[in-house]
Amino acid sequence: MPDNHTALTLASGFVFDYTNLLGEGLVTTDDIANLLGRLKAAHQAVAHMRATGEVRGHLSKDGKPEKVLFTELPYVAEGNLNSPASIARLKEFGNSLKNHVDAVVSFGIGGSYLGNKVLFDVHCGEFWNTKSSAERQGYPKLYFSGNNIDPRRTTELIEHIKYEAHIKALHAGERDCHADARNDVRNGAGVYRVMLIVISKSGATLDTMSAFMVVYQALKAMEPQLEVRVVAVTDPAAGANETLLHKLAAQEGWPMFSVPDGVGGRFSVFSEVGLVTAACIGFDIDAFLAGARAMDEACQTDDVWRNPAMLNAALKYLAAENYGRDIEVFMPYADYLKSVAEWYIQLLAESLGKRTDRSGREVYYGRTPIVAVGTTDMHAQTQQHQDGKKDKVVQFVKVAKWANDPVIPDVFPSAAKLSEIAALPLSRAFDAARQANAAALKSDGRFNATFVLPELNAYHLGELLYLLALSVAYEGELADVDAFDQPGVEAYKRLLGPMLKKLKE
Repeated sequence: MPDNHTALTLASGFVFDYTNLLGEGLVTTDDIANLLGRLKAAHQAVAHMRATGEVRGHLSKDGKPEKVLFTELPYVAEGNLNSPASIARLKEFGNSLKNHVDAVVSFGIGGSYLGNKVLFDVHCGEFWNTKSSAERQGYPKLYFSGNNIDPRRTTELIEHIKYEAHIKALHAGERDCHADARNDVRNGAGVYRVMLIVISKSGATLDTMSAFMVVYQALKAMEPQLEVRVVAVTDPAAGANETLLHKLAAQEGWPMFSVPDGVGGRFSVFSEVGLVTAACIGFDIDAFLAGARAMDEACQTDDVWRNPAMLNAALKYLAAENYGRDIEVFMPYADYLKSVAEWYIQLLAESLGKRTDRSGREVYYGRTPIVAVGTTDMHAQTQQHQDGKKDKVVQFVKVAKWANDPVIPDVFPSAAKLSEIAALPLSRAFDAARQANAAALKSDGRFNATFVLPELNAYHLGELLYLLALSVAYEGELADVDAFDQPGVEAYKRLLGPMLKKLKE
């Protein structure tokens, strides 16, 4: 047990600062001490899962034993879900798009969207699609669809792609003022090339497949001005266990990547489900998996004070069970980490929001997750965090070093209030706001903690996402619930199918 309970710092510089979560008036060291026996059992269970894929009592939605294999994903090796050959194929796929495909549309929902959006946001940012091809290093524009059944946005996406195709055709015609633009299109110079990536394990995902079919048909109708290619990411099984999407892809000759067995959607960002998006934008796949691998290695100790995932799980579990803090506000201080908070919503809600424990006893376990972002939500949510019910843990995320860090200029020296903040880098002002928020919360006995990323890059993102994924595995053991099923999701699905059939009739 360390002498100073303030933070756990890894060799990479990644920090879990739990100063405001452990101590007087917070979770106590006695609370941790009283949990040590169960923590040891939880660690053994996670180690067993890592070694064998076996999780006590876990069954698939079909009621059959099912392995849990997400801990294998950071390790690229022959015979693993991520192998040297599969990673090389992903990189080859990404390179094949450079300067050959104008736009990619990724269709997916849940884990097939949320993790992919994280990789896009961190690597590309908001303005990727407005940059020139040269500024994108030849990689295509990228859009997301199929993550909500929204008629307006789906229509507008189609119209936007049609407009882009029209502009490309016009520019091709302008390049040769003596050539007919239509001939230019016919020769391929002005053809707008779109890659549709449809991600569904079964191929029957309503949201994803309905949007995909609408967009596919609309864009195919534009040939030859627009060329449409399709890639399917689905269950790799053929034969008797072949999925609808796998069969369709085989019939149509679409290239395929895998949604691996044993990896739930909320953990799939480390698999081809997420890495296919990484390949499309030139995201550093090797560094991302290396960060996840380093975090997994750091979490193989049974010392709770040196195991980030186990410590995070223990503190959050005790905060909820002993102190009623059963809401978790995930609050990164970075615009492009908002999608991490949205990804975490699914991870926490589906993994730990459980009606029964493993013995079938009704426990109604789980924290309600909430997305918040930096100073945006200090002006929107902090009133509730600071003065509302004491039922929350606020989890901050800090970026220590920014790639770009403008200094606030003294543009209006006659305005004293504005001159006071001049000469400060934006990052210093940003983190001062976080520190003030954290200190104010703690002063009123309100639990909070901070993850510190040394930089916002692929490696440290891999560390953060993997820490959160492994944390829910540990907490599932502490709460004695299955962190890898999602039976509550099936309730609405059983009702939706008949409703849709009735509507069609």
